[in-house]
Parts: sequence; C-alpha cells; structure tokens
Amino acid sequence: MRVYLSADIEGMAGITAWEEGRKSHPDYGEFRRRMTAEVAAACEGASAAGATAITVKDAHGTARNLLAEELPRPTRLIRGWSGHPFGMVQELDESYDACLFVGYHARAGAGGNPLAHTMSSMKVAEVRINDEPVSEYRIHAWAAELVGVPVAFVSGDRTLCEEVARVQPATRTFATKWGEGASQHSLHPVEAREGIRTTVTEALTGDVAAARLPLPNRFVLEVDLKSHAAAYHKSFYPGAKQAGPHSVRLETDDYFEVLRALLFLI
Repeated sequence: MRVYLSADIEGMAGITAWEEGRKSHPDYGEFRRRMTAEVAAACEGASAAGATAITVKDAHGTARNLLAEELPRPTRLIRGWSGHPFGMVQELDESYDACLFVGYHARAGAGGNPLAHTMSSMKVAEVRINDEPVSEYRIHAWAAELVGVPVAFVSGDRTLCEEVARVQPATRTFATKWGEGASQHSLHPVEAREGIRTTVTEALTGDVAAARLPLPNRFVLEVDLKSHAAAYHKSFYPGAKQAGPHSVRLETDDYFEVLRALLFLI
C-alpha cells in the first residue's frame, strides 16, 4: 500500500497564534517539533496498517518545517514548492492508494480556530466553489479525486473535522483542538499523537475507497480578496472577471483549471 501524507501546522495540537508557525519567531521551534511528531505518528499508523511506501508533503508556509530525521522509515519527504497547481498535494498521482491530511484547519470565515484561513491568511477573506465556502481540505481532496485517490484521514481542529464529516462521512477524522476567538483548548500533545496513530491505522484498514470525494460537474470559483486593488489586478487572469470590489470569479467544468487559477489568483 502506497500512502501520501500532506502536513500543515495550524491544525496541530496546541498552536494558537500566527507567530508560533513562523520561522522568524522564537516559539516556532516548539511547534515545528510538534508538527513533526504528529506527522511521524500518522506515518507509524500507516505502517501498522500495511503501508510499504509513504510520501510526506511539507505543506506549511515555506514547506521547510518538518525534521526529516525524526520521521520513521520508509518515509520520503517533499520540501519546498514546485509551483504545480496541486499545491499541498504536489506530486500525488494514481500510484497512491490513500491520502492522509495532518494538521489541517478550518476555512477562512469559520470559527473554532484562531488560525482559520484558506490558502493565505494575509490575502484571502473567503474562497467559494459553487456558492459554498471551502477549506484547504476540500480544495485538495478534490485534487486527489482528479487522480482517483481517496482522503482516508484528516486531523485538525474540531470545526474542520465537522466539515469533513458533513461532506464525506467515510473519511476518518481526529480533532486535536477546539476554541473560539483567540483562545484554543487543546489535547495533550501525547494524546493527540496517540489518537492520530490509532485512527490512521483504523482508516487504512477500513473501506478506503469509500472516502473518495466526488467532483461536481461544473465549478464556479469565487475568491474574495482582502485588497480591492488585488481583486482588480487578478481579474485579468484568463477566463476570470471581477464580481465585486473584492471578488474574482471564474467558471469552468475543469477542476484542474480551478487549481491553476487559485495558484495565480492568491
């Protein structure tokens, strides 16, 4: 069994402030280690379920966060960004049997996590597809569907886990934290790792194929940018148009075009 794992940081246990996920801040080291430990736990859970190959995509910020020597073998780590439209699932293809998303978080405009955002906390107010606000989970689970790979497991804040349960109940989830405003209630890091490890094993020994997230037949992408000047500028992307002072809209029946647009619009 070949497994692909995409890792973010804002859904990890304990992280509460933007500074804690930024390389320039003195608190970053602690949460970098926690991110690595949760990813390692997921890899251990995958190995226990029979995974013989595990590819990990570091998908936070610079994509240079995970401590490679602390990940179990046979993990292979992808660092940095290639610029491919698959983004947080870069290099995912049909050869994989399942995807795992670790450390993911609530979407822009949602509560439950002080670090809720979609793609960019600095640039984006909300991303909608077919009139529904979407998270990075949804965007990249549909990317996985393009190559026929189910997202079997997601960990992160409770708000995100509730979204996953609503759109694809067959995907197993594990909530590491919950809260409101700038406050966060978190599991103990060891408890979070144990829960991730166990739930990943359960997810990969269950009906993995049932966790595929079907693609709509047509897509209306709307990106609300925080800057009206940016919205005007980005509206010149081929096929896009300005739908309001802060909003850019694109209609297509090709989801890869949605991913490509997001790469340039954000």
